[in-house]
Amino acid sequence: MSGKIGYEEARRLCEEMMKKCRMCPLECGARRTEGKRGACRVADKMVVSSAFLHYGEEPVLVGSTGSGTIFFSGCNLHCVYCQNYDISQSVRGEVVSEDELVRLILYLERCGAKNINFVSPTHFALPILCAIIKARERGLRVPVVWNSGGYDSVEVLKALEGWVEIYMPDAKYADEQTAERLSRVRNYPNVMKANLKEMQRQVGDLKVEGGIAVKGVLVRHLVLPNGLSGARQIIDFLADEVSPNTYLNLMAQYRPCYKARLFPELRDCIDIGEFRHLIEYAKSRGLRLAR
Repeated sequence: MSGKIGYEEARRLCEEMMKKCRMCPLECGARRTEGKRGACRVADKMVVSSAFLHYGEEPVLVGSTGSGTIFFSGCNLHCVYCQNYDISQSVRGEVVSEDELVRLILYLERCGAKNINFVSPTHFALPILCAIIKARERGLRVPVVWNSGGYDSVEVLKALEGWVEIYMPDAKYADEQTAERLSRVRNYPNVMKANLKEMQRQVGDLKVEGGIAVKGVLVRHLVLPNGLSGARQIIDFLADEVSPNTYLNLMAQYRPCYKARLFPELRDCIDIGEFRHLIEYAKSRGLRLAR
């Protein structure tokens, strides 16, 4: 497998975008190469909170031997209900160099991982890309999964083309004001939609061989209580503007976490009857639903 961008170009782009950070749409301007922390709470050093063979991901990613999942600490989103807030909203874990990340990637593959699954990679996107390129040069063969919150930079996504086989973004909100209130980011719906269209352009619909995903887009949408996430609008967007064959995981596991109880509209659990209606609606629009 080869990409359109080479290692030296990826390294140059990484350093350029971190000088006054524009690694993600927040464009916070932090001088991360000088050790200054960005809005994501980290500077230029990658921080890995955990790495293991994960059996709790979608079945098409797990198979019999698990997804080689690498969780990064920090996040460019600030979701008040985040279930991983202990690592996303603070920095906990081990600082790893590019070469150490390469060794970790190859170790997970040797352990039988069906893929290498980068969780919350957006704020380390280009350092991770450099590691992916090196890992491919050293023999990495399994697909790479880009498991992000959907708030990536299209410029960075274009640099990833050819190096990432599976994109697994969140499509969190249909409404801009809700996104700003609950995740503290601006223009989320438009950014997310542009991202998903770029991802679809690069890798297309999810392709599954022998029960395992090998390439394509898999979208996650966490249904929030009281219709806050705009699930029907998200479903319509995917069917109308991404692909009627989009592989979608509608998730019902919301629970009030982190600061959610400070927001009255987030204190409830979701309505299971409404969730079932959403499943049927997604099917009626032709979407493929994760099992």
